[in-house]
Amino acid sequence: MTSNSDKSEKRISHVGIVMDGNGRWAKSRSLPRIMGHHEGVKAVERIVRAANDMSLPYLSIYAFSTENWKRPKGEVLGLMGLFRYYMKSKVDALCKENTRIRFAGSIEALPKDICEILKDAEEKTENNTGTQLIVCMNYGGRQEIVDAFNKAAAAGEKNITEDTVRKYLYLPDVPDPDLLIRTSGELRMSNFWLWQGAYSEYYFTDKYWPEFGKNDLEEAISDYYGRDRRYGKA
Repeated sequence: MTSNSDKSEKRISHVGIVMDGNGRWAKSRSLPRIMGHHEGVKAVERIVRAANDMSLPYLSIYAFSTENWKRPKGEVLGLMGLFRYYMKSKVDALCKENTRIRFAGSIEALPKDICEILKDAEEKTENNTGTQLIVCMNYGGRQEIVDAFNKAAAAGEKNITEDTVRKYLYLPDVPDPDLLIRTSGELRMSNFWLWQGAYSEYYFTDKYWPEFGKNDLEEAISDYYGRDRRYGKA
């Protein structure tokens, strides 16, 4: 059993989520895949509110990977439209909830209008002091590491250390995730937070992302508190 003092020593700061299963959720209900993504957005809203209720400092979500461009063109266009709608229509709600939103990934490679929408959302919420919502857009863990080394080389860095690399990650001030959650029953992280997740605890659930709610997040965090994080020590 984990004592209160143990909990305080390893108080969770950052939860990352691979939001998987939108398409399969829709297929199981004979709905178009894009409807699964719409329901997935509702799940994001639920979990962001839950994170704020729990006073969780950081919540990161894997929204669109560098590999997702390989999906059918119609689905990609639908996702881009969903991003546009969500960011334009939900920023005021994020401000009311005191949530700060930030983005990680190769943002400059996204359509220009989306880049501007994301920048506007970051600026409007930058003074909010509640949960920081990190949205990984056009993100790939391998690409982030490559980009970090290229930036370090361009800056003339010598004798590169872990601290050097961290300095050039997309969001170097964000702490490493304590807990990484993946929905839908898949047992992999799919190129998410490869550098930052070196010592993260993993939690897998069979639930599809549109079904994931506050109780599921609480269950995952409770499971985390029952673990012993040794970081290589005996």
